[in-house]
Amino acid sequence: MLYGIDIFSGAGGLSLGAEMAGIQISYGIEINPSAAKSFTRNHKGAKVLQGDIKDIDPSKLKEGNDPVFVIMGGPPCQGFSLSNTRTRNMQNEKNFLFLEFVRFVQELKPTWFVLENVWGLTNLEEGKTKNMIEDCFGALGYEVNSQVLWASDYGVPQNRNRFFMVGNRLGIKFEFPEPFEEKITVEEAIGDLPDLENGEMLEKGEYKVPHSEASEYAQLMREHSHSPTQNFVSRNNDLVIQRYRHIKQGQNWRAIPDELMQNYADKGRTHSGIYKRLIADQPSVVISNYRKSMLIHPYQDRGLSVREAARLQSFPDDFYFEGPISHIQQQIGNAVPPLLAKAVFDQIIKMSRHDGQG
Repeated sequence: MLYGIDIFSGAGGLSLGAEMAGIQISYGIEINPSAAKSFTRNHKGAKVLQGDIKDIDPSKLKEGNDPVFVIMGGPPCQGFSLSNTRTRNMQNEKNFLFLEFVRFVQELKPTWFVLENVWGLTNLEEGKTKNMIEDCFGALGYEVNSQVLWASDYGVPQNRNRFFMVGNRLGIKFEFPEPFEEKITVEEAIGDLPDLENGEMLEKGEYKVPHSEASEYAQLMREHSHSPTQNFVSRNNDLVIQRYRHIKQGQNWRAIPDELMQNYADKGRTHSGIYKRLIADQPSVVISNYRKSMLIHPYQDRGLSVREAARLQSFPDDFYFEGPISHIQQQIGNAVPPLLAKAVFDQIIKMSRHDGQG
């Protein structure tokens, strides 16, 4: 059995991808209570430690004599993210949480590690930050390679890019997986999910088409589920819904008439991703906190449901999120798309077997 440990785990997108590839997750570490509950619910057999990673002793995470195959995680990226330019320097202590990752790798000596983050890490301090992190792992004897990957290249219906740093103690240079030929569209991803109203909180719905008539992607998402759960839509006020009606697929807030935007003091400073209606026959834009950015369903004048956003992140329908809806929306937005993670872990296992270690 190949054992993995997920630190800074969130709800567990990386872990789910690892499990899909055949890795058993033994531990998850997460500070947020709602995300830790989601992880506990969805990753059977994993022990979840909810708390500050700085207070956790890695030596307590050893599973008897079984070696740790991989340590994975995405250290909080507030400091690295391009959306927060004020803190994108090494004075921000959150930027040093990667040292906790290094501490766990140093103590547990996994065969592999996978560190995931926002792509902005690559140019922080003109690349010096990335080089410093790589040097930390190099000093521990790891062969390290890193690359920015697009989720839409690996079966995820979303144009989202993430930075991956992968290292191993086998002395082999990791080769990142080749992109898939086909891209999954929004329609393929969510077209079989229930029609919903603004503010509707439908715990258990019905699929619009039988399993055999759903897209190949939807069939994959439905594999272990008989009905879609958590069809929760945040309620927007009437003015917001009025605005939605003016926006066609691919358009954003610029399509809204001025008289409906009078409460915006300076429209020129409005982010282009606000009030974006998804395009049905293309992958989605980034699912970050999709409620705050007011992402709009391609056909219906409402925001996305929890289940629709989860589908666009490639979480299957039997993955159930815990906590208030605002916490759930943040968990989904923060997560690594599981199918993107699976592509990376499939490649790790393939290269390990080639080296005789898998």
